[in-house]
Amino acid sequence: MTTLQEGDKAPDFKGVDQNENEIQLSDFAGKKLILFFYPKDNTPGCTAEACNLRDNYDALRNKGYELLGVSPDSARKHQNFIKKHDLPFPLLADTEKEVLNAYGVWGPKKFMGREFDGVHRTTFIIDEEGKIERIFKKVKTKAHTEQILEAMEA
Repeated sequence: MTTLQEGDKAPDFKGVDQNENEIQLSDFAGKKLILFFYPKDNTPGCTAEACNLRDNYDALRNKGYELLGVSPDSARKHQNFIKKHDLPFPLLADTEKEVLNAYGVWGPKKFMGREFDGVHRTTFIIDEEGKIERIFKKVKTKAHTEQILEAMEA
C-alpha cells in the first residue's frame, strides 16, 4: 500500500487520457483534485464508483473539485468505459503503471484465495498547492462522493 501521507507533496505525473491527450499534475495547479485509482474498467466495483462520481459530478465541481481517474487500462478501453457510462471526467491510461507506482497503489492483493499484483482502490484529494489533503484507502464504491464530501467538511 501507499507510503504517502496526508500533508505530503503529491508525486508529479504525466500520462495520456482516453483521447491520447497528455495530462500532468501541473494541469491542476490552483485547483482541488480528486485523483482516484481503480483496478479495471467495466467491473462491478469500478463501475459503481465511477457512476457514483458521475452522478455527483456537478456537486463536486460546485465545491471546486476536478476529477481524474487512473487505471492500467488502455486509452481505448477508457474511451469505451466513458462512452458506455457517460462519464464527464477524464481517465488516465497508466498501462506502464508509472503513476500507480508513484502513488504506491500497485502491489500484492488477495482475492478469492489467490494472490496477484493489482491496483489498490485508493483516492487522493490534492489541494491547490499540490499537497495531499486526504487519502481514502477504504473506498465505498457506491457512496464515494458522500464519503469524500463528509470527510472534507469534517
